[in-house]
Amino acid sequence: MRPIRVLDYDPAWPALFDAARRELLALAADSILTIEHIGSTAVPGLAAKPKIDLDAVLEDEAALAAVATLLPSAGFRAHGDPHGDGRWPFTREHDGYGLRLYLCAPDNPAHRDRILFRDHLRRHPQRAAEYQALKRRLAAKADGDWDIYTGGKSDFVAETLRLAALEAERFPCG
Repeated sequence: MRPIRVLDYDPAWPALFDAARRELLALAADSILTIEHIGSTAVPGLAAKPKIDLDAVLEDEAALAAVATLLPSAGFRAHGDPHGDGRWPFTREHDGYGLRLYLCAPDNPAHRDRILFRDHLRRHPQRAAEYQALKRRLAAKADGDWDIYTGGKSDFVAETLRLAALEAERFPCG
């Protein structure tokens, strides 16, 4: 099993995201509505696996299929839609870190949840610190078992999404 590495926050992560974003726009700007930096590397100060997560929101399902055919030429490996949630992951290793790109159509619920989760952690450093501590504990406990690591975060993620939704109801303008 591959070890699960959770590293201290690296201030280079936003620049790595930006470089990947520019590369994707050069490849398929006409089809991409937005590219968001998601996941733990998108939260300043938060420890993370050395993998930059990106969500690319495309115009529609046809654009998703078209862009998916372009990505292998840029070194990305396709993984289908493993969770059945309309997000198509692609990965690429790059100079000591990885890229995990998710293609999705507008109004994808999983994409909305990822943005909600990211933004809540950005606004609430104490919640982000709790998440960091949980991830470090799980990485040590899992001993390379990704199901333990990922599954162990699910309750925290669900509760954070619940808190974020309540906050959005109370303060609808941000």
